[in-house]
This record gives sequence, C-alpha cells and structure tokens, in this order.
Amino acid sequence: MGQDPLAGVTVFVAAARAGSFTLAADRLGLTKSAVGKTIAKMEEQLGFKLFHRTTRISRLTADGEAYLATCAAALDEIVATRDALASGARKLSGRLRIDMPVVFGRKVLLPILFDIVRTHPGLSLGLNFTDAKSDLLQDDVDLAIRFGALKDSSTLIARRLATQERVICASPDYLSAYGAPASLAAVHEHRCILGSTKGPPLAWFVRENGAEKRFLPPVTHQFGDGQAMIDAALAGLGLCQLPIFMVREALARGALLRVLPEVSDVTVEIHAVWPRGKQLNPRVRHVVDRLVAHAALGRLG
Repeated sequence: MGQDPLAGVTVFVAAARAGSFTLAADRLGLTKSAVGKTIAKMEEQLGFKLFHRTTRISRLTADGEAYLATCAAALDEIVATRDALASGARKLSGRLRIDMPVVFGRKVLLPILFDIVRTHPGLSLGLNFTDAKSDLLQDDVDLAIRFGALKDSSTLIARRLATQERVICASPDYLSAYGAPASLAAVHEHRCILGSTKGPPLAWFVRENGAEKRFLPPVTHQFGDGQAMIDAALAGLGLCQLPIFMVREALARGALLRVLPEVSDVTVEIHAVWPRGKQLNPRVRHVVDRLVAHAALGRLG
C-alpha cells in the first residue's frame, strides 16, 4: 500500500458499510482474503485498529467509526464532483434556495440570477432576502451569501468572492446639527445607527494606531435590516458604518458624507457559503462559478 493515503479507502468504506468482509468482497468483485489483507495493511499504516473482527461479523472500533466518517465524506465528494463535472454542459433544472442580504441581494445578485435563469429556464429560484444569519442545514438552504468573518464549521464550505470597503457616514443635515466627530472617542458623544444581534453588526470595524479592532459606538437606533439603516442615515438620524456598495450612490450625490475616513479603511469579506452535503451540486456550483467570475471583473458591488 506504500504511503498513499487513499490506498484501500474504497475497500474500507465498503467493508464498514456492509458490516462483513465477505459481503464487501462480493460487492467489490474481490476475494474475502484480499479485503482482509487490505484492511490489515491500512491498520498497520494508520497505527490503530479499524475493526473488531470475529468469525461471523466485523464491527468498527471507535477509531474506525471516526475514520469512516472522514473517508465516506471524501468519497461522496469525489462522486459528487464527478457527477457535477459530467453535467457541466447540461441545462440546469430544479429548485435552488438562496439566502442573501437584502440590499446586496436586490442590487447586485438579482441581475446575475435572472441572467442565469434566462439561460436555464428549468431552474427555479427560492430567494430569501434577509440580513439575519439563518441556519443553512436547519432551513434547507442550498447557498447563502455572508458578509464578515465566518465561524469555523465542519458542516459548511465557504468561497471568498470579494472584499468591500467599509464607510462611516452621515447625512449633511445630521452633520450640520451635531457636527462631525474628530476622533473615535468623540463618536461617544454622537447618535449612532447600528445593526442587531442576528443581522447587520452591532460593532464598527476600525483601524487605530495601525491595528484593526472592533469599536462599540453608542446604540441610539438599532435595525435588523441594512436598507433600514441606510434610510435612517439619509433621514439624519445618526452616524452608521456600512459596506461601500450600500451607500455609494448616496455618497456620489451628496446625500451622505464620509466621516472619519482615516480610521474606517477596514474591509469586509463577502463569502458564498453552502452545506458540505451539497458540495458541487450542479446548481450550486454553477451559481458560485458565475459569482466568482463577476467578482474577478469587479462586478460584485
């Protein structure tokens, strides 16, 4: 078997799933002896037992159970990859459920998705516009778009699409009434518009003395929706920090003005996230590939 980490994996998974070396041998077209020798060589290389073996049955050890979970998932992904690549030139069909932030979804993603559906009319979209962080597995979501740092997860796969500049801003009316803060410390004397626990962030991300850090401004107004935060800022209700794509138009026409640009040059990452079990589902794969292509051209915001 040498040092090939994949040698024998198919035999091991077949034997574990069959619960019998004899049955696994029949399914693989091998002899029972060949299956047994392959498992023995794997155990020798790994340094631990995979099976408790008797004359009638083979039961996995605790180490074997753990190794099976990893090996089975790897083989399933290889099969999914093969099937996805084989179907790459086909027309997509079926339903694709996507969670996306409200403003980014409407302004940036919808035109891309509409174009995909025009090319693949058999594809059905199930879109959920929300700034809350849903549970992809519990809610049966195929794909989600997430802003900001991601939590470590063994059940999800993420692909970074792009980064966005963050902007602290306020309306001219607000700045006329309250003045512009000259420093982060001065922000504590101001009215601020923040997100919510499950929606847009409750903190700002800033750079001070060369280091990035989380900054907690006073919470005057709190919204679970990014568009509502923009509307509140435009209405003169306070300072807010948002990704540039959300406020670029308002900044260009002077409806919002930048504040403290010297400390707000901390970017936010945009990720596509999907459950590991849906790895390279043809529909998910196609949409992610299109988003990556648009990101490479600077078209994601």
